Amino acid sequence: MRKFTLAVLGLLIFSCAPKSSNEENTLSQISDPEVMKFAIAGKTLYENYCGNCHQSDGKGLGKLIPPLRDADYFKESVHRTVWIIRHGQKGEITVNGEKYNQAMPANPNLKPLEIAQISTYLYNIWGMNEGVITSSTVEEYLRTAPENY
Repeated sequence: MRKFTLAVLGLLIFSCAPKSSNEENTLSQISDPEVMKFAIAGKTLYENYCGNCHQSDGKGLGKLIPPLRDADYFKESVHRTVWIIRHGQKGEITVNGEKYNQAMPANPNLKPLEIAQISTYLYNIWGMNEGVITSSTVEEYLRTAPENY
């Protein structure tokens, strides 16, 4: 019985251990404490508002929803990303050579701080290192549509 209990305990410990791959444990890439504060809140907000479609790994949903992870369209402009989070997007876009034409709904109830937290999270994982995207920067970006929108 003791061996069985130890085996079960070992399995529980192993299954609860943090994932070591960068794909699964994206916060582990962040070393700056200020960025981490924003990113922790941003990860939760991303999972609640964005992850359903873009997926928790950022790889999107097949040919329907574009990826964010390793996406040229996403990496090209923080300003555009902030604008799209708040105002949504309609019409065809090209991401990594693939065409997408699924509307993204607006999130008008997200506060600038929440958009800053989501953006900070996204732009500091998957090999990116943009640092803190502040709520004042988000407020500035929301005043005018980006040129490449």
